[in-house]
Amino acid sequence: MCYYDQTRWICQYWKWGNFRQQCNKEHRTGETCGLKLIYETETVGEQCKVCDAINKKQRRLRKMMDDVSRWQREGGRRATIEKTQADINDLELQINELWRGHVERVNSISY
Repeated sequence: MCYYDQTRWICQYWKWGNFRQQCNKEHRTGETCGLKLIYETETVGEQCKVCDAINKKQRRLRKMMDDVSRWQREGGRRATIEKTQADINDLELQINELWRGHVERVNSISY
């Protein structure tokens, strides 16, 4: 039950910060007991890096989908459309994985 700072963003994503106080269960200097408790929470008034990455990938995904729609209307770019659709599928998987990790982190701590 050693105490650590915590950083929390407006999207509720969080990370552990610096070690602040040793609990009475661990008597060796420089060692911690392994159980982390929050000493103080710093709230950051912006989105976390994971949300920024998700937003970036979503913008890229929208652009790719718009490109595919335009190419289908124009016709004649079958190979390019197929390649871009494969890239869209990969990008959707990446976005879903980032969201899964984000939700998992947000739900892993309760007050």
